[in-house]
Amino acid sequence: MATLGLHETLEVHELLTFKSLCLTKSSTMNNLVQDEELKRILSQDAALSTKHIQSLQNFMTKGGIQ
Repeated sequence: MATLGLHETLEVHELLTFKSLCLTKSSTMNNLVQDEELKRILSQDAALSTKHIQSLQNFMTKGGIQ
């Protein structure tokens, strides 16, 4: 497996930070909204963000990124 360059490593970290922010925002907003359809959308987004975070963390672990 090829080693990632510094720029690529920073990009992966930025993606992980962004997806973490998305998860936090969706979870927080879900507790504040009243509309059931919007709650459903926010719950789906939180679940998808969680999957993305796990995928990025797995990639970083397998890629040897710290």
